[in-house]
Amino acid sequence: MQTELIIINEYCRHSHVEPGFLELLEESGLIDILNRNNERYLLVSQLPRLERYTRMYYDISINIEGIDAIRHMLDRMEVLQQELAQLRKQLSLYHREDFEEADW
Repeated sequence: MQTELIIINEYCRHSHVEPGFLELLEESGLIDILNRNNERYLLVSQLPRLERYTRMYYDISINIEGIDAIRHMLDRMEVLQQELAQLRKQLSLYHREDFEEADW
């Protein structure tokens, strides 16, 4: 399976984003940058996160550390939502069993 890549310089030119911003994100572990044949690339799968980080940084002036903290909280919230959904599913199974066992 071929991984879709975007040349960083092309992305920056098209999106009006400074390449240094992407380097800061990479240094902070927020995105991965691939180096191949003397060219730097982004994975297409990273675009939604990258666009979110770009809006935070440029539109509402959140620094890289703040972006990292927000990313951590959003990731944790997603895990908690998955756990909650699983618990609700288990709870609904217990309620069905109680209903089926009841003597009417």
